[in-house]
Amino acid sequence: MSDFPESLPGVRDAIETDLPAIVAIYNATIPGGMVTADTDPVSVASRLPWFRSHTPDRRPCWVAEDSAGSVCAWLSFSDFHPRPAYHPTAEISVYVAEAHRRHGLAGRLLRQAIARAPAVGVKSLVGLIWAHNEPSLRLFARHDFAQWGHLPRVALLHGTERDLVIVGRRTAP
Repeated sequence: MSDFPESLPGVRDAIETDLPAIVAIYNATIPGGMVTADTDPVSVASRLPWFRSHTPDRRPCWVAEDSAGSVCAWLSFSDFHPRPAYHPTAEISVYVAEAHRRHGLAGRLLRQAIARAPAVGVKSLVGLIWAHNEPSLRLFARHDFAQWGHLPRVALLHGTERDLVIVGRRTAP
């Protein structure tokens, strides 16, 4: 386990051998059209550069393990934009395996991310959420994220034009 102050039991920095589980959780969300803009499953190999761009001290990627030691959720901080002036802002993503949803795990991970953000140099967190994904919008609103942007009909997802909502919150003054 990583040294997470006031950490969640079973939450640690992800390691490369976790990537197949991370990808499996991610791919399971694609058919529902509620969470991601990917329309086809991604491969572990295609996600390796993404994974390697995460470091515990700047852009962490965490996994949560269930009581059996299996990865059941993950959260990542990613660059919001590659230009240096945007480095204090990170895009946050959280994914939970179907069997572990609706038990508060995503909220606990999100609270941990908000608390740890200043330690990794992040002053603002943003989330990109489909407007029709009401459960995620409610989750982020419960954690004091506000709507910072609304992009109407910017995506074609499974034959339907979709709006994207950008939510954000400050984590440091």
